[in-house]
Amino acid sequence: MILAIVGPTGVGKTKMSVALAKKFHAEIVNADSMQFYRGLDIGTAKVTEEEKEGVPHHLFDILSPEEYYTIYDYQKDARAVIEEIQSRGKNVILVGGSGLYLRAALYDYTFQEEEKDDSFDALTNEELYKRLQSYTEEVPVHPNNRQRLIRLCQRYTLGEGAVVSGSQPFYSFHMIGLTMDREVLYDRINRRVDQMMADGLLEEVTSFYKKGIHSKPLLTGIGYKELYSYLDGTCTLEEAVEKIRQNSRRYAKRQYTFFRRQFDVTWFTIDPENFSKNVEEIFQYVTTVEKG
Repeated sequence: MILAIVGPTGVGKTKMSVALAKKFHAEIVNADSMQFYRGLDIGTAKVTEEEKEGVPHHLFDILSPEEYYTIYDYQKDARAVIEEIQSRGKNVILVGGSGLYLRAALYDYTFQEEEKDDSFDALTNEELYKRLQSYTEEVPVHPNNRQRLIRLCQRYTLGEGAVVSGSQPFYSFHMIGLTMDREVLYDRINRRVDQMMADGLLEEVTSFYKKGIHSKPLLTGIGYKELYSYLDGTCTLEEAVEKIRQNSRRYAKRQYTFFRRQFDVTWFTIDPENFSKNVEEIFQYVTTVEKG
């Protein structure tokens, strides 16, 4: 059995996935695009060893923040992990809020694999940056990040690994969506951001900033890009934190829209005060559907 747990940020997907994994004798596979990266822990609300409760977790902490990782790469890795777990007779739970990654893993998406182009290796960083400026008005990478400069030049020259097809499920799976009252969710998001700051998010971000790392996850990830702006001196810390809250709420809204439009999801309203009841409700539903 493959079960996918989706929903907006802050709704409780991690906690639910662990609870259901224990009931279904399942292992968990990451489907959050930020949780692949080592060291990006507080800002991504990454599951801790204690929170795992002994349940095996896969595709967490597999990359450094400077590594380039595509949806095509994830598709290969996720399917290899899914098949390895199933070969041992265990069930699979995919959990995360990155809808495109879930689609790539669960549907018959076919990508054009990019060819390697070494012609950029001889160019200086300044030349690479100027080359990118000929393709786009705003270059989304720091001029000193050579690896990303080369990768972007390759992408603009060869084209992104485009989807050729992908409308039919690649596996048989059940998709469970977690939701809650919008105002309750937004309040949880706001309080979670405050807790992240108390837990040391600024220190986590500063450690990468001081190393001169300006990679995509740090420049685009919520919680990281805002604090990079603060460290750049373009806003105050209070303004950065408020922006994290705001961007997190907006992201939650976009996630709702995406999952409702792109997937056939069975939604369950989560009551944080009666979480065990929610777990049992979902367990009984999936068990009944599995029996046919």
